[in-house]
Order: sequence, then structure tokens, then C-alpha cells
Amino acid sequence: MTELMVQERQAEILRRLKQEGRVVATALASLFGVSEDTIRRDLRDMATAGLCERVYGGALAIGPGRTTLKQRIGVAAERKKTLAAAAISLIPAQCLVYFDAGSTNLAIAEALPDDLALTAATNSPAIALALQEKPLVEVILIGGSLDRVAGGSVGARAIEAMAHIRPDLCFIGTCGIDADGGLSAFGLEDAAFKQFVAARSRRVAVAATREKFEVSAPYTVAAADQYHCLLTEPGIDPARLRSVRDAGCQIVVAGT
Repeated sequence: MTELMVQERQAEILRRLKQEGRVVATALASLFGVSEDTIRRDLRDMATAGLCERVYGGALAIGPGRTTLKQRIGVAAERKKTLAAAAISLIPAQCLVYFDAGSTNLAIAEALPDDLALTAATNSPAIALALQEKPLVEVILIGGSLDRVAGGSVGARAIEAMAHIRPDLCFIGTCGIDADGGLSAFGLEDAAFKQFVAARSRRVAVAATREKFEVSAPYTVAAADQYHCLLTEPGIDPARLRSVRDAGCQIVVAGT
């Protein structure tokens, strides 16, 4: 079985999960003409990547906002690396950059060249660990209550710590991007912390995979005219990007 065939099969499983909410291993094995062991392996790999929840006999769809940072790191990893490569060009040397918790921002932190000197602040322990491997980066870890889904500190203590920092550039995380280019989050405190950091930053950038345009989260982070640059992928509806551009935001399509 080639890798392409595996990807096609898993893509169809994911489509059925989104449509039906659950899948049964025996039915999938019959549909694809493969063994149940093969399907179980598919479901195990998809669960590891945060794409489904394994249950006896099959799998369930994962609702928005339920996956952890660890699960999200394995999703679209190569595409996030492409976004990260584009994001590096936005970072001047000797500046203070804030990296919000998130798997794409983690990819940006990991992609920083070893000869780039800057001060980096983050509320994410995972991002702080990646940044400490960069020899010329001074790392500030923002503490507070750890949001396990967001993968970073939020709440009053985190806001108090950020009150002493004014980033030159902020890579803010988002759970969804609405039709008008507005950013949103699934957690109330996470959204409030993102709002505070964005308001204190001289320049705000968002690196988002195309799936973020398919998600609507309940808590507002920023309107399109409140951030300065959107880095995303090919394949986004031009009308969606036009609304962001019309708000005065720079659009960077990575990999083109």
C-alpha cells in the first residue's frame, strides 16, 4: 500500500467522521477492501494526530476546541513548516517578539535561524523549550494558569506578567477566522489574554493554515483591522482574503 493511498483512505475516513460523527472499523474495512488491522492502524495514527477519538470498534469525531497542543503538533506539520519559513522574514534582528501558544507558532520558533539575535516572550512551555535551543535568543516565559487545550498560560497572572512587556512583533494564535477576517478562540480566558497581548504589540501577525477558515469559535480575539499581517496557504477563497486585505492587513501566501 503506497503512502498516497494511505493518505487518500485517511482523508475519506476523516470526511465520513465530519459528516457522520463516528465510523466503524468493520464497515471501513469492507468499504476499502482492506483488513480491520489496517483500519485500526489508520485510526490509531489519526488519533495520534488529533484527528479523531478512538473508541471500541471504531472512532468518534473530535469537536472543535478539544484537541491538545500535543495532538495539534502532528497535524499538517509540513504545511506549518512552510508557513514558518515565510514568517521568519517578518522578524527583524534585535527586537522583542511574542510567540502565542499554538502549533504553528511553535513551528515558527523552531525555524528561527541560529544566527538571529532577539528577545522572545511566550506563554507556552513547549515554545519556550524550542526557543532555548537558539543560542542568540533570550527567552521570557510568561507564567499563570495553564490552559491545557491552548497549551499556554492565561488568566490574571499571565496578563499581569505581560503588562511589563511591549512586543515589537506578536505572532498571535487563532482557533478560527470568520468571513470578515476576525480572529476567535474557544476559551474565554485564552481570548482575553490574546486580546491583551495584541493591544500591547506594535505589530501583530497571524500564521494560519487553511482549516482555520472553516472554524467558528465563540470568543473574539481581534477584528481584521486590529492585526497587520496574515500568513496563510494557497487555496483560500479569494473573497475571504479580500475582506482581510480591505481592512488594511497584509496578506502573505506561503509557498507561492
